[in-house]
Amino acid sequence: MSRAFVSEDAMAAQAAELPERPISDRPNLVTLSGLTAIEAEIARLQTALAEEKQSTVEESERRAVLARDLRYWLARRASAQLVPTAPENAEEVAFGDTVKLKLGGRTVTYRIVGEDEADPKQGLISYASPLAEALLGAALEEEVTFGPGRPSATVLKIIRIAGI
Repeated sequence: MSRAFVSEDAMAAQAAELPERPISDRPNLVTLSGLTAIEAEIARLQTALAEEKQSTVEESERRAVLARDLRYWLARRASAQLVPTAPENAEEVAFGDTVKLKLGGRTVTYRIVGEDEADPKQGLISYASPLAEALLGAALEEEVTFGPGRPSATVLKIIRIAGI
């Protein structure tokens, strides 16, 4: 049978099989830029859903994905806990801080952000990541051990802490 003759009920049933996006059980801490990104994604998805047709199976599937993603982001916005910006040149690493680290002979910089904001390639790490957990609460000039036990553990030295 041609897909053109698939009933709307069949399309809806197929779309209903789409699993929900998992939501972390950790607190949904966000920076101001993270909250702004959530709001922008909700607006984008609402616009896309309003413009999406549902006359073909492919369009129905795309609409189901958009609707599922919108539910995810609405839940994330509802649970978002905006964390105030830390003061510039803080003495201790906190959520939202940008931390400059000495790793062997090189220097790396990471910003500790919410789970949905994380993008390690861009230097943004989730506060729930093992690296961030090792850094949170550490002081300027402190050496922090990260990774599996000795001798393969990595020692990082905090050389700058900056709030944004």
